Amino acid sequence: MEEKKNNEIKQEHNHPHSHDSNQEHKHEEKKEIKKEEIKTKPKIKKDFAIANAPGVHISKRHGMYLCSFIRGKKIDSAIEDLESVILLKKAVPFKGEIPHRKGDIMSGRYPVAAAKIFIPLLKNLKGAVLYNGMDITTTRIFSAYTNFASRPQRRGGMKGKRASVTVEAREVKK
Repeated sequence: MEEKKNNEIKQEHNHPHSHDSNQEHKHEEKKEIKKEEIKTKPKIKKDFAIANAPGVHISKRHGMYLCSFIRGKKIDSAIEDLESVILLKKAVPFKGEIPHRKGDIMSGRYPVAAAKIFIPLLKNLKGAVLYNGMDITTTRIFSAYTNFASRPQRRGGMKGKRASVTVEAREVKK
């Protein structure tokens, strides 16, 4: 009997690293659990995308007319139209006592500085559309609006021009 006890004790001592393999097994289980958690997060598909430009250096009036100019268009065609405005090829319709322009509009102007600010904003909107998993061919600019932003103080008590622009795109369902 004593020999059996001695043999059992020797067998236990022959496997000194048996507890280490249990710890490694636990680490592997934890890694598997973490990988499963990451995979289970579903990506939520949104049906709209928004791009904001808070406090940009444009006139609120120019921003307002540019917003009405691009509203309802595809993002790529709006960018092309703004590039033609920068090249003075296409006029943006304005209201008031403004001279007539070539084309199908009554009166208009070429707000070049504001158009240069709107182009990166629309490219940002296009990236948001692609990120949200929307179809770029059926996406239209749904809403675009301009509001007053905080206006910095200038020399002589004048206030500088600042406006906040928000553009929203949605998929058009047929």
